[in-house]
Amino acid sequence: MKPGTPLSFILKSMVVGLAIAFIAVVLHPEWLRQNPRVVEIQTAAPPKPDRTADGAHSYADTVARAAPAVVNIYTAKRVTQRADPFFDDPLLRRFFGGTGRPQQQVQTSLGSGVIVSAQGYVLTNNHVIEGADEIQVMLADSRSAQAQLVGSDPESDLAVLRIELDALPTITLGDSQHLRVGDVVLAIGNPFGVGQTVTHGIVSATGRNRLGINTFEDFIQTDAAINPGNSGGALISPDGTLVGINTAIFSRSGGSQGIGFAIPVSLARGVMEQIIEHGSVVRGWLGIETQDLTPELAQRLGMPDGRGVLVAGVLRDSPAHQGGLMPGDVITAIDETPVTDAGSALKLIAAHAPGSRIHLQGLRAGTGFSIDGEVGTRPAQQE
Repeated sequence: MKPGTPLSFILKSMVVGLAIAFIAVVLHPEWLRQNPRVVEIQTAAPPKPDRTADGAHSYADTVARAAPAVVNIYTAKRVTQRADPFFDDPLLRRFFGGTGRPQQQVQTSLGSGVIVSAQGYVLTNNHVIEGADEIQVMLADSRSAQAQLVGSDPESDLAVLRIELDALPTITLGDSQHLRVGDVVLAIGNPFGVGQTVTHGIVSATGRNRLGINTFEDFIQTDAAINPGNSGGALISPDGTLVGINTAIFSRSGGSQGIGFAIPVSLARGVMEQIIEHGSVVRGWLGIETQDLTPELAQRLGMPDGRGVLVAGVLRDSPAHQGGLMPGDVITAIDETPVTDAGSALKLIAAHAPGSRIHLQGLRAGTGFSIDGEVGTRPAQQE
């Protein structure tokens, strides 16, 4: 603009320019968006709803609380493979390049586990780590550590490991004794080694036994998908607490068919505490072999209600033998608790501390008897 231009002309030019710019923005707003101004605005995150947008329940918060404490377990075991007899002949070895010496191989397997304390104790299945020479534990945050075997219990298929890491996430032990059929549960583990996975289902049954999986069985049955690699992982309730250790599946194909079994935390906790304290589980023992009463046996023995267990055998010099128990006796109660089957008798006897007294009631040749004796120590199961 030239010097000496009147002020009124300058003002009119500014007004016209602003008007033109306003009209341009109104008609073509995309011009303004071509060079937007960056403005940082902090907003509070909205509260997470209890339900998703479609109205379904979400268990994301539950998983966030429990999943960090669920670990992947990798094991390695060195095995000696017998040499093929084909290579016993030196001439064949010369032509085919074989060896007549046994070969060592490393077998690997995988499973899951749960960190139960900040001291580094990890609860898992015995069959996950059985016979392993090396055990590696990997956390959800990608940290890993070599694990030490604290102890194992093949009869309940439980084992306790220990790892040395700082700031370990831990899971809260829940209440499995009040689980009801229909309760929602979630399974967390490492199926097929694909990485940590969460599945959802309900409690299908409680107190499952006589499955031939373990000596001591009291399984939670669930339809939450459990597959190879899930063993030792967590079965949790909707509040994120541990209610079971995933252990086995019933399957004709090797994959999940909606019938999975978990050891209730009420059983697992007792086993774990004994392993940590003693290095093994100490159980009571009488030295008897028991058999369920079939309807035919009950009728023959004059027991129409069929309650009790038949003593099929008594080990010589065992506590039962010293107490006067005989083959053919029927035990109907242990410490005033009715005995319904061989499994319940085994649990009642095993629950006694070695050296404690036990009271047995039953029938011998149709006549009632009562025996008081001392409980022995159950021998360790041979693996």
